[in-house]
Amino acid sequence: MTDAEAVEAAGAAGAGTAEAAGTAGAAGAAGSAGAAASAGGDSAPRRRTPAGAAVLREDVTQAIRAAVLQELAAVGYARTSIEGIARRAGVGKTAVYRRWRGKLHLVLDIVSALAVEGLPAPDTGSLETDLRLLYEFTSRALRHPVASQIIPDLQAEAARNPEIDEALRKAVRSGQESVALRILAAAVERGELRRGLDEDIALDLITGPLYWRTVILRQPRLPKSHLPTLTRATTAALKSL
Repeated sequence: MTDAEAVEAAGAAGAGTAEAAGTAGAAGAAGSAGAAASAGGDSAPRRRTPAGAAVLREDVTQAIRAAVLQELAAVGYARTSIEGIARRAGVGKTAVYRRWRGKLHLVLDIVSALAVEGLPAPDTGSLETDLRLLYEFTSRALRHPVASQIIPDLQAEAARNPEIDEALRKAVRSGQESVALRILAAAVERGELRRGLDEDIALDLITGPLYWRTVILRQPRLPKSHLPTLTRATTAALKSL
């Protein structure tokens, strides 16, 4: 057991001890209250406050999260194991199981957390420059070695596992689409795009081409002219809707 796990285990044990002590204390307090009432006393019995509640250390949780990404990038989802994750995080398996029921729930939680973080939503005052910044952010993120290895592997696993498939879809929608919708809404308010445009088609135009090139075709190294050209083409297409 590591030092971090020892602290957590001690906290859990303390919580159990405190609960038992609280039960005994409550019984004693009840007896004392009865005696005080018989004697005509008016002081209320004092309740014992449980102490030592189990606390999951945040630094351990973050170490496990980082280890999950490293393990997925190194060996893929199928070969990822709780043992391997714990070893990379420098903790025991117990520390992992205190937080997640198993590998699937752990990976789904990590994917969902990354989606919540999302991308920054540009607000430059221009649709074209907003899109250009979005593409630069997205392209940089997808070029990251961890992302470039994990995303295709999870996509392959999603074809066999409905839970992973649903989590991956939510991750894409929560991340990319929320930012894209804000860009569209701002452009509509500025009068660059018409109200009532087909949002589904607009989202396909914004998110589809770059995702296709970098994730599906696995070509993260784009020509220098690619993003500017893609930005102009997408802006023109959106304005035609």
